[in-house]
Amino acid sequence: MFNIKEELNKLPDSPGVYLMKNSDGEIIYVGKAISLKNRVRSYFNNSSKGAKVISMVSHVESFEYILVSNEVEALVLESNFIKEKKT
Repeated sequence: MFNIKEELNKLPDSPGVYLMKNSDGEIIYVGKAISLKNRVRSYFNNSSKGAKVISMVSHVESFEYILVSNEVEALVLESNFIKEKKT
């Protein structure tokens, strides 16, 4: 079973792309980060967020990430995932 709190503690402080998934394993959000550790954790902390983010996070059952070498690679990979999801 996927334990979000445990997985958050394993995140590297590296650039990459993250995929948020719902209970059916469907990707519900794709994002990029300079620091996966900081960015992905920010969704699950208690700081104030907008209604859209709160709604999305309430449906997250798991996440995956892909490490890349730099911010540009993260941007390209994120764009490719989004384009693929739209078709």
